[in-house]
Amino acid sequence: MADKTLSYSIETEIPAKYMQDLLEFIHRKYIAPQKERFTDVSKGIVEGKASLSFTSLDPAGKQNLNVKITGGNPIELSITWLDDTISSERADEVRQDIIILVGFFEEKMRSSTLFLAWREGEEIVPEKLRGKEKASINRLFLETQILLAVVFISLGMLLFFVIGWYAPIVLLAAQLVLVFFSNKLIARGADWRITENNPNIHLLEYHLPIDEHEDFRQKYSKDELLAIKKEIYEETLAKKGEVDCNSVQGVFAKHGFACKFEDLSTRKVNVYELVKRSKDIFGFPMPEVVVSNTIIPNAAASGPSPGRGVVLITTGLLVQLTDNEILSVLGHEFGHLKGHDPLNLFALTGAEFLFRFYVLLPLFPIIFSTYLFLLYFWGVMTVIFFIAKFFEARADLVSAIVVGEPKILATALEKIGFKRLLYERSSPYRIQEWISLDPHPPVYFRVSRLEKLKVPVQIKYPLIQSARDVINGFLASF
Repeated sequence: MADKTLSYSIETEIPAKYMQDLLEFIHRKYIAPQKERFTDVSKGIVEGKASLSFTSLDPAGKQNLNVKITGGNPIELSITWLDDTISSERADEVRQDIIILVGFFEEKMRSSTLFLAWREGEEIVPEKLRGKEKASINRLFLETQILLAVVFISLGMLLFFVIGWYAPIVLLAAQLVLVFFSNKLIARGADWRITENNPNIHLLEYHLPIDEHEDFRQKYSKDELLAIKKEIYEETLAKKGEVDCNSVQGVFAKHGFACKFEDLSTRKVNVYELVKRSKDIFGFPMPEVVVSNTIIPNAAASGPSPGRGVVLITTGLLVQLTDNEILSVLGHEFGHLKGHDPLNLFALTGAEFLFRFYVLLPLFPIIFSTYLFLLYFWGVMTVIFFIAKFFEARADLVSAIVVGEPKILATALEKIGFKRLLYERSSPYRIQEWISLDPHPPVYFRVSRLEKLKVPVQIKYPLIQSARDVINGFLASF
């Protein structure tokens, strides 16, 4: 394997002028604190691009990998084997280290970046950091409706004391109605409904220098920023149908802010076309498509069937991922609709609900009058969320099979979940992720599983395979 070289491209939202800062960040946070692991460190400019190279050492001090990072968009990463005995896992660990570091640098930049998003002809909506106003409602109906089921399970005992043994039937009927109409409820809670006639979301990013960020925030209140956003809309989209940097600079200048052209970027995303491409690949009818103007990157699908589905995308996802990465994430969400996962989770939680009231309660009433109920409830929730991981893993697999880009989906997950990837390197945290009340398997497991798939992916029973993989992944974490 000696002299074997692998090359990787890392798409990034970091402007070219900050590439040298990025490489300095990698050196300061990664290489300098671990001097015993690296040698031959070199920083400089190569053919007009910032460059950082170093050699990785094994515990005995023997050179094993030569790594070179070249700044740009995409960032180019080259890893060369210097030792036949070094496994590909070691090279992949270094690659993932760099992706995590890029993620942290992007987050640092994001904290001082002004984000603005518009939809043509629509009300000007302020950006939300976490969408707190509507997140609690949407979360009930997203993530395969499992949180909705938990809420109903929690209400079960309370309602039992009011209407007696009819409580489970009443609650399950109410939950089923909400599951069938969840697509409409989610659409009402989103900021924009995307249509074929109005398919685009327009995005603007202005990267404030770190030392100017605090002054900017103090000078311009949320109301003033909203007024600037409206004026940019009137000067660009309303007049030209596009957001252009020159007009944006003019609006900022009128408000006493001299923005630098090199720190300003715009993008138009045809959200409708991306969802349409995904539904065409799956052979589904077009779902309802809605966008939440929230900086946190996320996408979700809900509804009892593809014909009654809704796809929710945040502007944060549109900013951080490329079109192909978004398409692979949409493939995961369509995987939920294809598998009728909301109904499957409804059946699972409903079965536990009925068992608890009509079997467990009559036979062992003492459980429900002592602290043992809390223990039982925690155990049941842990099992339900663990089984939910089967469906999330299947959605990954369905995206890999139907869209055919497992490695692109893995890259998207690495970008979105870079912090969890870092924490999951700790064995206790990794185990905690497996048994947490989260329907998603750990990110490290999902990424590794997708990267090992060969294209084209041919798996006859994705749910059975996913259940096996999740169980084996959990056991391997000990």
